[in-house]
Amino acid sequence: MSQTPDSAVRTYIGQHRAAFLDDLAEWLRIPSVSAQPDHAPDVRRSADWLAAKLKETGFPTTEVWPTPGAPAVFAEWPCDDPEAPTVLVYGHHDVQPAAREDGWDSEPFEPVVREGRLYARGAADDKGQVFFHTLGVRTHLATTGRTTPAVHLKLLIEGEEESGSTHFRALVEEHAQRLAADAVIVSDTGMWAEDTPTVCTGMRGLAECEIRLHGPDQDIHSGSFGGAVPNPATAAARLVAALHDDHARVAIPGFYDGVVELTDRERELFAELPFDEARWLRTAKSYATHGEAGLTTLERIWARPTAEVNGIGGGYQGPGSKTIIPSSAMVKISFRLVAGQDLEHIEKAVHTWATDQMPAGIRSEITFTGGTRPCLTPLDHPALQSVVRAMSRAFEGPVRYTREGGSGPAADLQDVLAAPVLFLGISVPSDGWHAPNEKVELDLLLKGVETTAYLWGDLAANWRHEP
Repeated sequence: MSQTPDSAVRTYIGQHRAAFLDDLAEWLRIPSVSAQPDHAPDVRRSADWLAAKLKETGFPTTEVWPTPGAPAVFAEWPCDDPEAPTVLVYGHHDVQPAAREDGWDSEPFEPVVREGRLYARGAADDKGQVFFHTLGVRTHLATTGRTTPAVHLKLLIEGEEESGSTHFRALVEEHAQRLAADAVIVSDTGMWAEDTPTVCTGMRGLAECEIRLHGPDQDIHSGSFGGAVPNPATAAARLVAALHDDHARVAIPGFYDGVVELTDRERELFAELPFDEARWLRTAKSYATHGEAGLTTLERIWARPTAEVNGIGGGYQGPGSKTIIPSSAMVKISFRLVAGQDLEHIEKAVHTWATDQMPAGIRSEITFTGGTRPCLTPLDHPALQSVVRAMSRAFEGPVRYTREGGSGPAADLQDVLAAPVLFLGISVPSDGWHAPNEKVELDLLLKGVETTAYLWGDLAANWRHEP
């Protein structure tokens, strides 16, 4: 199959740039803030707007899927080749709250362009990165002469990512047959820097728990009873102290069972990134690095599991003193998980460990809330290599690899659909997700368009899913 000249792709994008940006600005004017009930009609309006625009783009199927919370948008455009791979694109159309008085230089829901940047809430997170797929597929068709995409193309754009994706997994499970795909493309992500295009290959999972410790049935006098009965606040402190060993490894037996270790090649690729640790520390508002011995900072935050104390409390915390043995104490702990770790196994291991730490006379209650599984795509996966090649063509240079230290709903797609998750985003750290003056670099946004214009043909030419 002959390759479309890159010049033809860039020419088409340039010819349609103004209309594309006008449409995006119209969508950005809709304040689709899912976390604020007053904006529920706006979130619905955003979903309706996107469904109509996808229909106008050429998708023969566009639907708004209701949930008990905010609606999602589904679109589908089958390929005329029944053997072509099926790709599902994920993003979200809801946005974070924003108001001028938060520190914005302009109205957050009135897009403005300044010095090659488009400023508005949602410009980067995530409307801009969702919308580049519309011009991308049109460019793909126009420059190849096709009437359908080279892959079976599906989109799922959820409406409550910014408020916790509360109903997302149930939505995916309900529509799993229609969402079935050979690969998932997540366009709710970013790159290392403007001059360092990158592809993310994995995201950590998350487990969270609260441990409540109970001692005496009420607060009691520390003079009359101190030194003779167990203190739940002391037990909480000892529990936290026992969480890690002297090398900052998590000391819970079985915690590392199944962990997929970094390969030497992955370590080399991480090391290629222009990482400035001093600058990173300034961003973290911290004064020293710390973590599992023998690892770099990037290895720690991208590829290793963690246990972090999010809160600890118990007893009197008001002004002055109150000489008591408190009746209860509390610890909140979150665990970031990596590929190979199992949520249920982690919960059981933590429960056993915490129970074993309790001294006689201290009762404990352990509650886990939610949970997100980790996801990881091998470097040699053919679909990942298609993403890398497409980005490399668009950016006219090498593409490097990262992972994501946080967690997100992408793992639910991998888990339910049993499909590899790939990340394609063009946002950069300076875009200010969730902050005042959120923006997107227009040149990078169009590179996203160009990448997708190349991607569908590359996937079709180089990959067939093996059932």
